[in-house]
Amino acid sequence: MWAGLVAEHEAGIAAFARAWAKAITGTSYIPMSQGELEERLCALTLELRDALLAEPFSLRRGYRVGGALVRAHVVSAEGLGRTIEVLDQRFVRDLSLTDTGGRMARLLGTVATGYARALRDRTLDEQESIRRAAMVSREEAEFALRESESRFRHQATHDSLTSLPNRALFTDRLHTAFAGPPQRLAVCFLDLDGFKMVNDSLGHHAGDLLLIEVARRLRRSVGEHLVARLGGDEFVILIEGTTCTEDAVKVADSALDAINEPVEVDGQRLAVSASIGIVERETGGSSPSDVMRAADITLHWAKESGKRRWALFDPDRNEREVARFTLSASMPAALERGEFFVDYQPLVALDGGRLRGVEALVRWRHPTLGVLRPDRFVGLAEESGLIVRLGAWVLGEACAQARRWLDASPDAPFVSVNLAVRQVGDPGLIAEVADVLERTGLPPDRLQLEITESDAMAGVDVGVLDALASMGVRLAIDDFGTGYSNLAYLRHLPVRELKVAGAFVEGLRTGDSPVDEKIMATLVALAHTLDLTVTAENVETAGQAARLRAIGCDSAQGWHFGHPGPPSAIDEHLRRPALRSGVSTPPPAA
Repeated sequence: MWAGLVAEHEAGIAAFARAWAKAITGTSYIPMSQGELEERLCALTLELRDALLAEPFSLRRGYRVGGALVRAHVVSAEGLGRTIEVLDQRFVRDLSLTDTGGRMARLLGTVATGYARALRDRTLDEQESIRRAAMVSREEAEFALRESESRFRHQATHDSLTSLPNRALFTDRLHTAFAGPPQRLAVCFLDLDGFKMVNDSLGHHAGDLLLIEVARRLRRSVGEHLVARLGGDEFVILIEGTTCTEDAVKVADSALDAINEPVEVDGQRLAVSASIGIVERETGGSSPSDVMRAADITLHWAKESGKRRWALFDPDRNEREVARFTLSASMPAALERGEFFVDYQPLVALDGGRLRGVEALVRWRHPTLGVLRPDRFVGLAEESGLIVRLGAWVLGEACAQARRWLDASPDAPFVSVNLAVRQVGDPGLIAEVADVLERTGLPPDRLQLEITESDAMAGVDVGVLDALASMGVRLAIDDFGTGYSNLAYLRHLPVRELKVAGAFVEGLRTGDSPVDEKIMATLVALAHTLDLTVTAENVETAGQAARLRAIGCDSAQGWHFGHPGPPSAIDEHLRRPALRSGVSTPPPAA
């Protein structure tokens, strides 16, 4: 029994030390492995335990523990804060101790005091070292000045750190290549992956040593080709007289193989990798600035693809990305100029054909590209953050229009508005929705907000959804089936409607896919078990509508019931009688 108690006590110490190590890892650079850190903290844990149990109670051990943390290179305010937090929350519990007379609080204070004293002493020592170094530097300054003057001329064209040709020499060589007879050439623009982390964690001296070693490896690996350092961790290789892209790829592969070997820097074994952007082309019809711009773009493509690789310049991709950037840059002004507008698509009850709702779909009337659908610009708006402003505008427009329909008819449909994940995460969303409803006078149950299944599964703030639902706003999951298809998860969300993705409906077009029909029937049955209304998207034929009605689907939207169009198209829909069996001839496209 005694052996069991001892083992349990030792396990508690080890568990606490692991938690302590985990809490402070990453707060500062600690030059030891995780196991060594845990072993060091186990010793400090025993020291604190003995201090807490000692009679008479003494604070000296707390001072020693604080100082030991500084000597272990835990030298950040965050590291101390996390230490105090884990000691306060877990120490007594994990070691099965009793805090008598508030000793733990006093002990925490001594740890913090000892830490502060040790950190002060360390700072003073470093300042003294700096002072001595400054004195030596002053004595050497005159000699260094003379020496630097003698070196000023192999430095006008070469990098002082790596001795590689510098930007000036590389630029001169590149312009010379373009000035001569037409030829093919290639530029490999290289950048180290994660170099900033080396500088931030090990210091600039270690970073410089790493750059020197990378330069040496590049010189060795690329043969007679010009290798230059442009600055920072950026290098470039000029390959003249290429015959095809493969010539440049071979050089890039050789450079990556050389760089990817680990490097020993200041006793640390560092894993090193690089990304390379490759441009290979004729000099005729191009220019040095064009080549370097293309190489820079291609380097970013390599980084985006996962780093530790090369990428080739693709003019078609570049043209698409330039067009995307241009479109994205013009969006804020387009919103101010009123170039966006909202179309509405009917959402029809399959049992009886009643118009239940309409989905608001934003469009962009671009001055040169014509009317753009959401798939051309919504992704750009999300990337740039403009989706919050654009979404607020769509919400206001849709609610105002829904209020006009309600004023004209008590049977007017609700309006369904899509929310992007950035909108759901925006802290002002709840107030914004409340303000729009109050300003337009639209009852909350006439507004439905849609979030995609993938956004819901990604972990939206359920509190935000609960707040919207408590206001009376309807919530729906859009594009269901394209993500995890996790109906069980939906039980925890305050949603009222499930909009099944069109891919599930496609197989019902001809009736030749009984599997799709069974899948759809199962989804409908499970959704109804959760008291969810089911809407099928992308319904294009009467046959699809009839099969969906037969399996119990509640409502549908798609071209069979109406194309997205202006409010007047919905006005016409409201004037038509309800559709028997939920099947009708669709109105003409708007």
